[in-house]
Amino acid sequence: MTTNTARTVLFDEVGGPEVLRIEEVPLPAPGPGEVLVRVEALGLNRAEALFRSGTYYYPPRLPASRLGYEASGIVEAVGEGVHAHSPGDAVLTGPGIEMGAQGVYADRVVLPAASVLARPAGLDAVTAAATWLAYSTAYGGMLETGGLRPGDHVVISAASSGVGVAALQTAARIGAVPIAVTRGGGKRQQLLGHGAALVIASDTEDVVEEVRRFTDGKGAELIFDAVGGPGLAELSRAATTDGTVVPYGFLDQRPMLMPLNWPVTVRGYANGHFDSTPGGVRRAGAFIASGLRDGTFRPAVAEVFEGLDRIRDAHRLMERNDHVGKIVVKV
Repeated sequence: MTTNTARTVLFDEVGGPEVLRIEEVPLPAPGPGEVLVRVEALGLNRAEALFRSGTYYYPPRLPASRLGYEASGIVEAVGEGVHAHSPGDAVLTGPGIEMGAQGVYADRVVLPAASVLARPAGLDAVTAAATWLAYSTAYGGMLETGGLRPGDHVVISAASSGVGVAALQTAARIGAVPIAVTRGGGKRQQLLGHGAALVIASDTEDVVEEVRRFTDGKGAELIFDAVGGPGLAELSRAATTDGTVVPYGFLDQRPMLMPLNWPVTVRGYANGHFDSTPGGVRRAGAFIASGLRDGTFRPAVAEVFEGLDRIRDAHRLMERNDHVGKIVVKV
């Protein structure tokens, strides 16, 4: 049954931000196990630029593919059997969303109840939209998969991204030593402010040499890498003997090359798998809420665009890669 329509971002072909369009689409009433959310803000992720361009790990549903993982909003209605949420609840989205069919770039969206989480107390809509995916990826990738411990050094590539900033704060919170890698030196002070113990500008500095120098020649216990590609092998040389390398992204679309230095452990991480498990969502949610309460987690919002009509501009800024933190669109 259709109760209304929703302004929704769609695309009919892969390409740049210009392929995005907005259309009024039928909005079904929430069925059993579903929740209708009025969207207040969208948090943009690099995965969405890859999905839009056809280079993500699963393809869009063309034509009229949806887009987007992360939103904050207010529950308007719930379907049969939903007890965790009620109309009026402030929530955020993220876990277990298949973008092509369930993408949240819209002013209202119907989602499975498992993809909707209670918004941590005190979080406004914009900050909430910049929270879940970044911090759950940092938690799941570094702590649960990478085994990061207090006193460990961790090299964090693409450190100015939303996940990168969350990873810096997560490592610092547990007493590990975060080493930020970014292309240029212009973001150095901001990254230091987010908890980095050292910032390495990869365009002008030798990452492996700087990590070895900073760790008295030992290397880092963990490499947390968003880039992948052939550069993974060189970056992995910054790991200590018996260290761990966790590739969690593939910003470089070329084939990954495995580490040149052995013995190291390589453990791939997929946040979509981790946060589709109830245990993973529960543990990540508790960890994130705790960090927000004590103030050690400070979601970084780089820029806020007003209105769904600015979605193309927001994607253009994301592709320029000159920001620190998350880009948010208020709906």
